[in-house]
Amino acid sequence: MMKFRPATLIPLGFFAALATTLALGLSRDPKVLPSMLLDRPIPNFDLAPLSADKPHLNTANFKGLTLINVFASWCGTCRFEHPFLMRVANDKRFTLVGLDWKDTTPDANQYLQTFGNPYSQIGADESGRTGINLGVSGVPETFVVDSKGRVRLRVPGPMTPEIWTTEIEPLIQTAEKAL
Repeated sequence: MMKFRPATLIPLGFFAALATTLALGLSRDPKVLPSMLLDRPIPNFDLAPLSADKPHLNTANFKGLTLINVFASWCGTCRFEHPFLMRVANDKRFTLVGLDWKDTTPDANQYLQTFGNPYSQIGADESGRTGINLGVSGVPETFVVDSKGRVRLRVPGPMTPEIWTTEIEPLIQTAEKAL
């Protein structure tokens, strides 16, 4: 007759814990990056403009629905996204502002001269500090900020027509109804 030893359950318990952890990890969408700012006020910032004749990009000046697009001249994906931003830039239901992240002013100005400027204002975040405070994990990223200064959505990666239709447009329509 064999004696039962509790120590034989240790490998089985370890395997069960490992399997549970892996199953939870595989059930999550790797494209979804949580934002700590969701439904919270956007951190205040005041960034120097790319061009001396333009005003600072300052959160205190945000009026109505604002889309903050974080970009950089060195970002290949930003070039993919840029034509779409040029198409939506003239929509009067929101303000599109740019945050040039970890870039140099001459490079950013050259980028905008080459591809066009969809932004009503652009702040230069050469140190990357403002981006870090926003929770930026890379470029491009877009934040939707409501008229009360609260972050309603964070879109990591490039803006696409599908994201616009399924995520941004409903927020714009909700904001219009609130007026």
